[in-house]
Amino acid sequence: SVLLLVFLLQLAVHLLNTFGKQTINDVLWLLYTKLPTPQQKDAESSANLRREVIRLKREMDATSAQDEFAKWAKLRRQHDKAKDTYEKQSSSLQSFRSNFDRIVSALRWLGTQGLLFFCNTWYSKTPMFWLPQGWVPYPVEWILSFPRAPLGSVSVNVWNMACASVIALISEGIRAVWTLRSGR
Repeated sequence: SVLLLVFLLQLAVHLLNTFGKQTINDVLWLLYTKLPTPQQKDAESSANLRREVIRLKREMDATSAQDEFAKWAKLRRQHDKAKDTYEKQSSSLQSFRSNFDRIVSALRWLGTQGLLFFCNTWYSKTPMFWLPQGWVPYPVEWILSFPRAPLGSVSVNVWNMACASVIALISEGIRAVWTLRSGR
């Protein structure tokens, strides 16, 4: 039913806003790079190169440049070579990551705000439910059916706002109880 669809869409929007878009993008990127994709190998290789650069840097820092110059110079060359390779591969991976984030953001918008906009447009003349006759005064009936639902009914736009308000109130209540229980 449309009532449930609008409620679930508002819940999805609220959860996305609560957890944060960047957090969700990061989790999806992590999952994507764990799947058998071409970027999985690049991400693994980049992580290995990063570890190698850090290992060489630590080893170079632990070696005295004055006392063991030959060893230090060899480590320095290895470090510089590994760092250049890492930066090249990392920039390629970051370029793909920015495209990935853009696509995920577009899909997220289409899946939430786009569907809400579609529901508000498609069901604008459809009553979500009817109010009992004479239950509320005429001006309130008109506002509840705004913009195009039949008079005496609740429109999809008003139902959308009501769902968002109820979800926000419940979320704040849960957050308050959590804060009181944890003692922060």
